[in-house]
Amino acid sequence: MRVGVLTGGRDCPGLNAVVRAVVRKGVQHYGDEFLGFVDGWRGPLDGDTVPLDIRAVRGTLPRGGTVLGTSRTHPLDHPDGVRRIRENLAEHDLDALITVGGRDTLGTAARLADEHGLPIVGVPKTIDNDLWGTDCTIGHDTAVGVATSAIDRLHTTAESHKRVLVVEVMGGDTGWIALRAGLAGGANVVLVPEQPFDVEQVCAWVTSRFRASYAPIVVVADGARPADGSMRLGPGSGVRLSGVGEWLAREIEQRSGKEARTTVLGHLQRGGTPSPFDRWLATRFGLHAIDAVHDRDFGRTVALRGNDVIRIPIAEATSRVKRVSPELYAEAGVFFG
Repeated sequence: MRVGVLTGGRDCPGLNAVVRAVVRKGVQHYGDEFLGFVDGWRGPLDGDTVPLDIRAVRGTLPRGGTVLGTSRTHPLDHPDGVRRIRENLAEHDLDALITVGGRDTLGTAARLADEHGLPIVGVPKTIDNDLWGTDCTIGHDTAVGVATSAIDRLHTTAESHKRVLVVEVMGGDTGWIALRAGLAGGANVVLVPEQPFDVEQVCAWVTSRFRASYAPIVVVADGARPADGSMRLGPGSGVRLSGVGEWLAREIEQRSGKEARTTVLGHLQRGGTPSPFDRWLATRFGLHAIDAVHDRDFGRTVALRGNDVIRIPIAEATSRVKRVSPELYAEAGVFFG
């Protein structure tokens, strides 16, 4: 078979490991030929391709980013997008397309497969870990590790200066990175989008921590917001996420009288070498994705359940957001203050 591969949306560690596994098994086990589409959905939209073979993916397992490039192009925003993609797949004589992406990229893949009959198999990636139906997405473990390492380092600075350090991490609509890194890094407060927070309660936790002769670390997801609506930014507002960390540090300083500083980790969480777990997960997802192509199980994405890689409809994975439950968040509350 001839198979196309693209990586769409924001970059994350582990993308190259997926492409490598798809090509290695496809060539060695099935005798497939591959083309890589450049810059996400822009590639099949414009017919922009690069050859993919074992030589092209050699040495890419530990590399961050994506050798294929990526973009946030939405082909369905173009009136002739479906036609252009269909014609470009036909022009290159492709039998299937493997799309590696998050909610937006796979959401597009679901519509192209279900509504237009295109032969697509999905692979879930996003540092936010917000795709439904899979225990973990590619890139998430690395992002949690980066955030945890930063929190570990910031403890000594907080203690040396006796100041509050607010650490803003990514996450979008969900708090998986904040919760896992905050708990692993020994943060004294963790704030997530799923649970609007009370600034006075945060200040009370901060004050309590100082009474115990320790300087607190506050971890906040970039999509977290106060319950009283005093900071009116968020998903769907037309304003980019980030900024809550600086806002919260000012509020803590004004209300508690304690010096506060903010560290925004930003794109550090996306870049660099993927963790061993992400390399393992991405490799397994790639191996199972090319199997799904040969089973002609189109309109489906691979997913992790326990230790098993399964297949579910792409539309199911993108139909809802996987959020931090109140029960899971309550576990972390034991360590607040």
